[in-house]
Amino acid sequence: MRFLVVFWLFLSSAIADDGKSLSGEQWLEKVDRAMRNLSYHGTVVLLKNGQLDTMKYRHGFEDGIEVETLSSLNSPLREVTRKANEIICLYTESSQKIGGRQPVDRSFIVNLPRHFDNLDGQYLVAVADQEMVAMRPARMIAVLPKDELRYARKIWVDSENYLPLKLEVYGLDGHAIEQVVFTELAVDGTTSAAEPAKPSNGNQRHQHQLTAEDFDKSAFQLKNWPKGFETVFFIRNMMQKGQKSVDHLLISDGFSNISVYFEAKGEHPVEGPRGLGSVNSFSKVLANWQITVLGEVPAKTVEWVAAGVAVR
Repeated sequence: MRFLVVFWLFLSSAIADDGKSLSGEQWLEKVDRAMRNLSYHGTVVLLKNGQLDTMKYRHGFEDGIEVETLSSLNSPLREVTRKANEIICLYTESSQKIGGRQPVDRSFIVNLPRHFDNLDGQYLVAVADQEMVAMRPARMIAVLPKDELRYARKIWVDSENYLPLKLEVYGLDGHAIEQVVFTELAVDGTTSAAEPAKPSNGNQRHQHQLTAEDFDKSAFQLKNWPKGFETVFFIRNMMQKGQKSVDHLLISDGFSNISVYFEAKGEHPVEGPRGLGSVNSFSKVLANWQITVLGEVPAKTVEWVAAGVAVR
């Protein structure tokens, strides 16, 4: 908690003193709108889960449906595309194509809440001074959680077109555990006012829309529920044919997702914590079930959520 207090004191001294300036929530709303409606491309460096990648990024539209693509510049050469409800990964060196995964994140660059009305219940959002990122003036937006169940983050926003130019996610110790930064960015244009961009779910139906069930009617309960998190979906039997079935509950506060997986206990059940970069998981055995909680949240959060899983 000491890091969060120091971080907030720093921001208090750096916040731009301009009564006409946008609030932090208003900046984020403009970022969300720009990300969904602008066509743009550039080079982005990603430090996620302990891996550093430099990739070409493109965001645009096909038949009014939002499409974003990441193409690696180093081996293994691959291209990852998110279109509507599907993510496809193509390994160009071997021509291997893997697809069909349902996207959990709304963007490859930064996740934002769908609604900002209740944001102040979980986060303090501050607007700090302007800095240069990718040779563009950018306003730094700090998103500080009011508890230790989620991460603090900074988002540098292009002052002209409101696109995110840089993201840093901080662990509870104050160290950056995830970074995304554009080294160059070009805006190609915007969607036609007559043909607004369709939402990410387009006219297609998500797998979780096809098979979604009411978690309250499932065999499980989730007693420890982080404030501000809401159910995104609950899917039953999502694994491919021939594999053990797994039920998947996804909850989110907009910035971070937490997945809870329920499957039959195997011969070698897994218990305890695991972590990689900003992602942590905690597994436990409950009766004849293997429970795994995984998310881009602190280790204490997934352990707390796992402790609250019970059989009805």
